[in-house]
Amino acid sequence: MIKKLLISLLGIFSVFTVFAQQTIIKGSVNDAASFEPIPNVSVTIEETNQTTQTDAKGTFVFSANVPLGEQILKISKIGYVTKRYPIVVNEARTVNITDMTLEFDASSSQDLFTITLSDDELTDDTSGSDNISGLLSSSMDVFQRTAAFEFSSSFFRMRGLDSENGSVLINGIEMNKVYDGRPQWANWGGLNDVVRNQELTPGLTPSAYNFGGILGTTNMNTRASVFRKGGQITYSSSNRSYTNRAMASYATGLMKGGWSMAIMLSRRWGNEGYQDATFYDSNSIFVSLEKQFGEKHSLNLTSIYAPNRRGKSSPNTQEVYDLKGIKYNEYWGYQDGEKRNSRIKKVKEPILMLNHYWDISKKTKLNTNVGYQFGQIGNSRLDFAGGVSPSPTYYQKLPSYFLSDPDGPDTAGAYEAQQAFLNDGQIDWGRIYDANITNNAAGTYAAYGLYEDRSDDNQLTLNTILNSEINQNIIVNASVNYKKLKSENFGEIMDLLGSNSGVLNVDSFDGYQYDTQNPDRVVGEGDKYRYNYNLFADVISGYAQAQFKYNKIDFYLSGSVTNTTYQREGLWEHSRFAGTLSYGKGEELTFNGFGGKAGFTYKITGKHLIDVNGGYITKAPSLRNTYSNSRENHNIVRNIEEEKVTAMDASYIFRSPIVKAKLTAYYSKIEDANEVGFYFADGLSGEDIESNDTSAFVQQVLQGIDKKNIGVELGIEGQVTPTIKLKGAASVGQFTYDNNPNLYLTSASFTSATGSIDYGKANLKDYKVAGGPQRAYSVGFEYRDPDYWWFGATANFFTNTYIDINTLTRTENFYLDADGLPFNDYDEDVARELLKQEKFEYYMVINLVGGKSWKIGDKYVGFFASVGNLLDKEYKTGGFEQGRNANYRELRDDNANPTRVFGNKYWYARGANYFVNFYLRF
Repeated sequence: MIKKLLISLLGIFSVFTVFAQQTIIKGSVNDAASFEPIPNVSVTIEETNQTTQTDAKGTFVFSANVPLGEQILKISKIGYVTKRYPIVVNEARTVNITDMTLEFDASSSQDLFTITLSDDELTDDTSGSDNISGLLSSSMDVFQRTAAFEFSSSFFRMRGLDSENGSVLINGIEMNKVYDGRPQWANWGGLNDVVRNQELTPGLTPSAYNFGGILGTTNMNTRASVFRKGGQITYSSSNRSYTNRAMASYATGLMKGGWSMAIMLSRRWGNEGYQDATFYDSNSIFVSLEKQFGEKHSLNLTSIYAPNRRGKSSPNTQEVYDLKGIKYNEYWGYQDGEKRNSRIKKVKEPILMLNHYWDISKKTKLNTNVGYQFGQIGNSRLDFAGGVSPSPTYYQKLPSYFLSDPDGPDTAGAYEAQQAFLNDGQIDWGRIYDANITNNAAGTYAAYGLYEDRSDDNQLTLNTILNSEINQNIIVNASVNYKKLKSENFGEIMDLLGSNSGVLNVDSFDGYQYDTQNPDRVVGEGDKYRYNYNLFADVISGYAQAQFKYNKIDFYLSGSVTNTTYQREGLWEHSRFAGTLSYGKGEELTFNGFGGKAGFTYKITGKHLIDVNGGYITKAPSLRNTYSNSRENHNIVRNIEEEKVTAMDASYIFRSPIVKAKLTAYYSKIEDANEVGFYFADGLSGEDIESNDTSAFVQQVLQGIDKKNIGVELGIEGQVTPTIKLKGAASVGQFTYDNNPNLYLTSASFTSATGSIDYGKANLKDYKVAGGPQRAYSVGFEYRDPDYWWFGATANFFTNTYIDINTLTRTENFYLDADGLPFNDYDEDVARELLKQEKFEYYMVINLVGGKSWKIGDKYVGFFASVGNLLDKEYKTGGFEQGRNANYRELRDDNANPTRVFGNKYWYARGANYFVNFYLRF
């Protein structure tokens, strides 16, 4: 299909071929200090916005559709000060402007340095944390820069969309995970110096590497030959995610014999970040080796290994925050005088890739890539199969529980609970060990154990990317991609916590065997526990694209096809889902996706442009949202089908030597999406619950979700003097559910044949989709002194941030009693108030940044410092309604308490925080 499409496109394009004597602009760019050629410099003709990049020798050329007369040539690269050169272009003549220079920009490093301090948020697995897509790039667009570096601390999402809607690539190989569609940022964390060479195509705009998503594509180029010859040594200190960072990088540049090499080492560490007991331990290594074979061929080998471990922090109710403050973290306790965190995230996933670059001709290039990634992701937690909950915030340990006593408030008990929590309020590791040692003496199994949820992925990726300039007006891009994944998923016992008798591999809640073929098995450290299965995925895709560039208008057409197959293999037989319901290979699922997009840029004049894009995409659901509970059985989400995504945007762009501005209106709609969640539910209705109970550990499946996002974005900056720049940005959006999807629960505690209960429609239409502020504004300035020092400040304003609602309470279960009949005391007015979505308060955050550098010969020494949240403002960045009170009576009664027992849980942003960076560049 891809081949036929490409042949058809080539046939159409031949009609547009013209022959004319060429007008050419060419030149070269060198480093101002060393005079070494600089590769991958963006060179732009401002009148037409035509852009190209310098090659390994620092040279560039424009030969297609070159504008005549007086023009401005802009040269820019991350890490250098942007320059603008006036030139005059005459018809059928060549403008040769060689040896242009760029100077090192001492302040540029703050961008990527700042963004990596959000590693804990970017790599967390909480609902509000995956908030940035493609923003690792230091874009030239003022709005995107602001969203990345000013809005990110508030969990702001570009256009309200999850990062699965954008593609992140390294050397043309997509890094988004098949499991959830999101990039795992930690896989290249700490390697700032070598992931700076990036090409960002925002939104639906055409990428030379893939079809992309509706949030665009970011490609990081790690070819050894593109790095500036020289090195950098960096030390940083902060109180955000980590307290220390040391980095060293060096690149040889292109050497004799066509060899080049780039290496980088990095370490980030700290006993505690901003939140209590959130230690950080990360090492990173990068090696890129390239050999050029003549003028046409080059092979590049890249290896990346960035193992990291970090202590996680907990969301908490407002009651807990009021008692302990916003730094409080329930996941830790003292053991032998040291803080020990029970929730540790571990990522060890090396990346290897081999890239072949073939310049078939001056106008046609073919890039063929092989990538292999393997390793493990682990998340630890305490298991208490034979004991009480070790959580210090367990509801029966907090004052609110005693104040909500049905017989009247127990103020004495509440006071005792308050004092105990204030004086300690952490995990009691000593008590856990004592319980297990007591069980040892009694000859019984461990009451507590520490285990890890593991995902060990092995993924092979193959692709080839074609870029060809058909003539001076037409560029063709195409690629074919193949991705094969085997994901091993299991629990593993990490620590028996003083027990010598092991843990029983049985569901302590329902009594089911996790591994029926090995019943009542006792597991020890290093043994698999709770679940053991494989997931397989094969993805074949291709795209073809044509870009047409003319004096007054540029436009493009792009199409893609994708075939995706999934399959689950159960290695254990779960006794609740006996036989082939959980064991062996399940059904092979196949999804077919198609995509089409088009857009144009109309150049009213060199200063005024109109840009319009539109697209429609169908795609496979993620592995995460395909199975209702892959840990227990083969069950597939009911009526599952491809997701549909419609998106469009229109922008007005103004460009002058002093002012640059862009105003964009956007619309997107996602249809037929699915979401699977896990929690403990109280207040369930229906007759299919074991022992006629009303509580169960459940998997919630929302099927057929529609979401609608609309809004406007504005970015503007003005160079009011040679040293002072004013800047502003605004995002005003509305992100809502656009239908009432179906909701059903599954659980091993349900007695129905399918292990599920259907609660019908969830009334979600017009509720706000949670995920950071839906409106954000920023104003600020930058001062850059000719004597290599600079300073900047921004004031940022956020509003319209909403809680993530409990969708089960928006179904019939909310008004039905356990017998399936409506509550006889149901009050619609009270219910309406109970189900009103919480909207967080408006807040303002002020950030400062500044630095200084010294040029010593051809070397630079410098530092920069930033202060975030200068006024130490406490504000919520996200949160969710708990699932414990699933019906009207329970939620009503809980809200009537002086303090809610099962109140909403929140994340708070960091208070005042700092980051300081010192470097030597040579």
